[in-house]
Amino acid sequence: MPNESPGHAGRLPQNLTSPTRRLPAGSVCHRDDPGTAWSGPFQVTLLLRAIAVRPIVAVAVLILPAVMIFRAAPLPAAQPNVILIITDDQGYGDLSCHGNPILKTPHIDALYRESVRLVDYHVAPTCSPSRAALQSGHWTDRTGVWHTIMGRSLLRENETTLGQVFADGGYATGMFGKWHLGDNYPYRPEDRGYQEVMRHGGGGVGQTPDYWDNAYFDGAYFHNSKPEKVAGFCTDVWFDYATRFIKQQHAAQKPFFAYICTNAPHGPMHSPPEASEPYAELGTNVANFLGMIANIDKNVGRLREFLQTQGLAENTIFIFTTDNGTSSGDKVFNAGMRGKKGSEYEGGHRVPFFVHWPAGGLKRGRDVRPVTAHVDVLPTLIDLCGLPAPKGIAFDGRSIRPLLEGDEAVVAKWPDRILVTDSQRVKDPIKWRKSSVMTTRWRLINGKALYDIDADPGQSRDVAAAHPDVTKRLQDFYEAWWSELEPTFDQDCAIYLGHPAENPTRLTCHDWITTGSTPWNQASVRAAMGGKANTGFWNVNVVADGDYEIRLRRWPEEVAAELSSPLPPGDDVPGVAPYRARPGKPVDIVRATIQLGDQRAAQDVAPKADEVRFRLRLKAGVSRLSGRFVLADGSSIGSYYAYVKRL
Repeated sequence: MPNESPGHAGRLPQNLTSPTRRLPAGSVCHRDDPGTAWSGPFQVTLLLRAIAVRPIVAVAVLILPAVMIFRAAPLPAAQPNVILIITDDQGYGDLSCHGNPILKTPHIDALYRESVRLVDYHVAPTCSPSRAALQSGHWTDRTGVWHTIMGRSLLRENETTLGQVFADGGYATGMFGKWHLGDNYPYRPEDRGYQEVMRHGGGGVGQTPDYWDNAYFDGAYFHNSKPEKVAGFCTDVWFDYATRFIKQQHAAQKPFFAYICTNAPHGPMHSPPEASEPYAELGTNVANFLGMIANIDKNVGRLREFLQTQGLAENTIFIFTTDNGTSSGDKVFNAGMRGKKGSEYEGGHRVPFFVHWPAGGLKRGRDVRPVTAHVDVLPTLIDLCGLPAPKGIAFDGRSIRPLLEGDEAVVAKWPDRILVTDSQRVKDPIKWRKSSVMTTRWRLINGKALYDIDADPGQSRDVAAAHPDVTKRLQDFYEAWWSELEPTFDQDCAIYLGHPAENPTRLTCHDWITTGSTPWNQASVRAAMGGKANTGFWNVNVVADGDYEIRLRRWPEEVAAELSSPLPPGDDVPGVAPYRARPGKPVDIVRATIQLGDQRAAQDVAPKADEVRFRLRLKAGVSRLSGRFVLADGSSIGSYYAYVKRL
C-alpha cells in the first residue's frame, strides 16, 4: 500500500501558475523601477509599506517578481555564444584564486583574473534547488524544487528554462552532465528546450535513476534519452561531448548555449589517480574531492584553449560557478565562512561566479560587491544576449547587467535588495527552516539571529538585539515572501504515463513521495532498503484512457537477475568504494501488489521471475502509483523500478 502521508497528489496544470508569477498582458516593469508593474492588493500593500518606511524599499525590489524592459544597449554584431559551467558541491574556498593553500586550480585562476566576479553571489544550499532557480529565474520554493529526492527535485512543467529561452531565441542548446530536475517526461532537459543532451540520471553517477553500475569511469549515460556507452572519467565525457557540440554549431554558423553541469566533485569520491595523487596525504576522501576539482580545472583550460583556436573566445560569454557550498573542502579551507553544503550560513550558499566576455567588455578582473543570486542569471543572460523575454513571466531575479558592466551611475542607485535562500530537504516546506534572509550587509538566520557580514563575515556574533529595526525589516520581507509562496506547496509534479515522448516510462524509487528518505542510490537498492518512511508512491499523470502494462522490478532492465537473487559486487574504481561495491542482498519475494488510484491487483511471483507484469485499464488523470514486493516472512519492500507502457 502506498504511504498515505499528507499532501495533495495533484499536478499543477500547464496553465496554472503560482500567485503573481505571471503578469497581465501588457504589464511591464523597467528593471531599475520594478514597482511600476505591480497590481493587486498584495502588491499595493507592499508598495505603501515601501513608501511609508524608507528601509523597506528593498521589498519593492524583490518580494515580488518583475517582468523587465531591458535597455537597448549596444551588442556585438553577432549574438554572443554562451557557456555556463556549474560544478557540484564545490564551495567558494575550493579554488586557489580564493586563497586555498593546498588546492591548485591554475586554469580557473586565469579565468578569475580576466573576469568580472560576483563576490556576494548566493544559491541554495543543495543541488536541485540551486539548479531550479538558475534555470527558471524563480525562487526554488516557487518552482516545487526544495529537495533532491522524493519527487521534490522535479521542476514544475509551467516553469520556463534557460534552455527554452535560448532555443526560442534561435540558439542551438546543449546540456552535458548533471540535470537533477527530473528523469521522466516532461521534466528531462530534452523536454525543456535542450536540443542536445548527454547526462547521467538522478543527482549523481550511480544514483538510482542512473544507468546500472555506473561508477564515474566508463559506463553508459543518456544521450538524447538513449543509453550510450562511453569511455573515460565522467567529467572528461561531459566536456568532450560539449566540445563536439560547440564545434558542430560553429561549423553551422549558429549561436550556441552550452550548459556544462558536472556531477564532480559530488561524492562518492572518485577521481583520476593523477589528479588526486598530489593530495594523497589528506586521505582518500579529501584527496579525491580535490582531485575532481583539479580535473575540472584541466577541462576548463582545455575548453578555453579550444575556443581560442576556433576563433570563438572573443564573443563567447564564459561563466564558471557552482551549485552550493563545499561538501568536503572545509576540512582544508572555507574562506573564513561558517557552514558548508546544506547550511543556512554563508558556507552553505555563497559560491563563486565568474563572467568573461571580451566582446562585451567583460575581460578585466573586477569584483561586484552588491548581493546577487541564482535567480538573476536568466534575466541577465536575456539582457546580455538580446533574447526575447518570455511573455508574461515575472522573474524573482533581475538583470544585473549594470553591475557586470560597472555602470557607475546605475550602480550608485542600485537598491538594497533582499534575497532569501533556504535548505528544506523535507516532504513539505517548513516556515523559517534553515533560512537566510540577505542584504549586502545583513543576514537573518532562521528568523532570529542577525549577522553583520561586513563586520563579522564568519557569522559568530548575533546582533539582533542591537538592530531591532533591521531584524524586523528582514522578518517582514520573509513573512510576505512565505505568504506568497505557501499556496503553491501542495502542487506536486506528476510523471506522465503513456505519452509518446516516453513510452514506456521508466520509474525509479528516487522519486517516491514519502516522509523519510528513499533508496536514492544503487547501493541502497542492492541492500534492499525498506521501511514505511522510506517507501512511497509515484505521483503520475495518465495521459489517455487505455490499456497499460506495468512491470514491477527489483533490478532495472539492464540487469539480468531474478527478483530474489543476490548480485555480486561490481568492480572497484579509484577512490572510495563505489555504490556498486555493495553485494546485492538476497530476498525471498513471494508476491507482488500494485495500486493505482482505487485500482488494486496482486499476483504470486513465479520462481526465477525477473519481473511481475500487470495489465490494467486506466483512465486519464493524475493519480498515485505504488508497487510492493511481499517477502516470505510477511515484510515487504517497494518495487524500486517500474516500467509503464501504454499499449
